Amino acid sequence: MSKKTIKVSELPTFDPARYLRDDQDIAAYLTQVIEDGDFGELAQALGVAARARGMTQIAETAGIGRESLYKALRAGASPRFDTIAKVCKALGVRLVVLAEHPA
Repeated sequence: MSKKTIKVSELPTFDPARYLRDDQDIAAYLTQVIEDGDFGELAQALGVAARARGMTQIAETAGIGRESLYKALRAGASPRFDTIAKVCKALGVRLVVLAEHPA
């Protein structure tokens, strides 16, 4: 039996957007990114969620140009908070602040 060697470059690219089927999936995904504490990943995670919904639709709903939205939500981007808020609203999710140690 011979084994076929597969090159890494031939593997399909993993796209988490394919697995975000509804509002609950998107909310759980964004919550996990925030809870992991890598806040630099939030812009990219919002981009993944926007692609899952349709970048054009999210851009229109958020009132942001599609190309500007791609730039703002790419890896390593540091979008303004108002951009994050507009995208969250367009996605139908909201960021919530909770006390770490409730009284």
